Amino acid sequence: MAVPKHKVSKQSTHTRGAQWKLSAPALVECPQCHSKVLMHRVCKNCGTYDSEQKIAPKQDNA
Repeated sequence: MAVPKHKVSKQSTHTRGAQWKLSAPALVECPQCHSKVLMHRVCKNCGTYDSEQKIAPKQDNA
């Protein structure tokens, strides 16, 4: 079992822990309807991916 030979300082511990942070998701513009979508996903607004219709477009029931 690995056991540290020397004490790890609080500064080293806190510096290592400071690297865990969230990043915003990368959004791109849909070439068909120009809404923001996640990369490599079907557009929820118009239903296209790679310039092909993959799913039925979302309909508003108002």
